[in-house]
Amino acid sequence: MELTAHRTFYDCPVSEKLLYTSFLLLIGIGYLMALTYLYTSHEGHDGEPGLSMQDIVDNYYGNRSGTRLEAAIRGPMAGYIQQLEDRDQIVAWLKDEGSEKRYDADIRPILEKSCLQCHSPASGLNVPDLSTYKGIRQVAEVDTGESLHTLMKLSHIHLFGIGLVALGIGIIFRLSALAEWLKTTLMVSPFVAIFADILAWFLTKWDPFYAYTVVASGVLLGLAWGAQILISLYQLWFLRAPEANNSVN
Repeated sequence: MELTAHRTFYDCPVSEKLLYTSFLLLIGIGYLMALTYLYTSHEGHDGEPGLSMQDIVDNYYGNRSGTRLEAAIRGPMAGYIQQLEDRDQIVAWLKDEGSEKRYDADIRPILEKSCLQCHSPASGLNVPDLSTYKGIRQVAEVDTGESLHTLMKLSHIHLFGIGLVALGIGIIFRLSALAEWLKTTLMVSPFVAIFADILAWFLTKWDPFYAYTVVASGVLLGLAWGAQILISLYQLWFLRAPEANNSVN
């Protein structure tokens, strides 16, 4: 039985090359946008500019020395309450057990200036309601990071969605002309990284040490996808078929 040669990128017609190129470019841009979103949504939790390991810990484990509201107004929401004394007054109220009387007298006027445009039922947004004492008490508790319910919701979305993206990139990348061990490693690595990353979300909620696994998994995913996309794009348009050896002895 005669074995057929392994199909590679130089066997693809132009229409197939354009299809693969369009998909890889779109996915690459989408991944860069996702990184930007992760950076902007996670940075600042520790009250310092830029993304740090503490920001990752605070997102999943929480800042258990303070409340969710304190973490927000000192981190990603700090820009909305620009007066430092206003932020300090809210934090002082939280640390003083947050009475309803002081909420009505001192805290609600600050929130009306800066927060209630979004954090009220009238906005229609799915954000905590800070317009009532009952509503603000829900975020005036110890900050334990993302809830298990939220992590389960995010994890099943990521497992399905990112898994399909990894499959699509891998199906294209399998046509690359590389050593089989390297090709297999790059194709399997994203699936390992996705699983480790999402597992580390739950582990970090239990122990902040696993935040390092979240970061390491994200780096592995980015490197594996970057290598697959760049190698595929290069070989799609620049790989040339080896010349047949037609010499006669």
